[in-house]
Amino acid sequence: MRETNQEIGRSVDVCGVATNYHDLGGGPPVLLIHGSGPGVSAWANWRTVLPRLSERHRVLAPDVVGFGYTARPAHLAYSPQVWLDHLLGFLDALDVPKVSVVGNSFGGALALRLADVAPERVDRLVLMGSVGVPFELTPGLDAVWGFEPSLEAMRDLLRVFTFDGSAVRDDLARLRLDAATRPGVHEAFASMFPEPRQDGVDALALADDVIAALPHETLIVHGRDDRVIPLATSLRLLDLIDRAQLHVFARCGHWVQIEQAARFTALLEDFLAEKDLSGSRDRVSATAR
Repeated sequence: MRETNQEIGRSVDVCGVATNYHDLGGGPPVLLIHGSGPGVSAWANWRTVLPRLSERHRVLAPDVVGFGYTARPAHLAYSPQVWLDHLLGFLDALDVPKVSVVGNSFGGALALRLADVAPERVDRLVLMGSVGVPFELTPGLDAVWGFEPSLEAMRDLLRVFTFDGSAVRDDLARLRLDAATRPGVHEAFASMFPEPRQDGVDALALADDVIAALPHETLIVHGRDDRVIPLATSLRLLDLIDRAQLHVFARCGHWVQIEQAARFTALLEDFLAEKDLSGSRDRVSATAR
């Protein structure tokens, strides 16, 4: 009996792009936007969050155009605008007028753009290890975006993502390498963030006044020991967004949703359920493992 590939969910046409997505549960809708690691998909990014979050919410997790099992149109020039248009088209295709948005890393920058361009379509905003403000390209992010396929390179990359690199298993590295080297996947990925990769960081950043104008209740989450996106980015977002709170997980790297899955999901559920977080700019919390 053939094993089902859990990364493949449903498919919907988004402006001519066959888009792979997961649609689980019922209740207030939540859009999950994945990061930009090699071989990433919505399922790989959010598999630890989907089961529990979908108990109380309709959870929508698409593979952003160019990633995962969504189509990669020939000669498409990937850019923040292309990715944003795809996400808005996705919500339109499913007739979802308003969602809470959870963005991981690269996905955080897209979440910020979505909240800026279509503020009426965003309920609450969650930014996890988020890009979106200027920062100097880290060696970790340079390794992510400059990935050249090999098992050793994937092992090294998984160690960069996590606080405890000794926990990285060869079977996980092989699975991620297989995902990153499916036909056409690496070619599309390599075209997204070419050298100089600082340009990719800068292209995903929004102006301070744009971020400061966001009216949404916002939860910012970061691993204290993140070697991909510096904690300073989340501190900057906290400073800029008036209705924001920040939670920092100690002994945690870039993969908060995996390394701190239960605690992160509980935090996310509590935030989505809250009705009034006014005056929350100075609320900063930290959790140690």
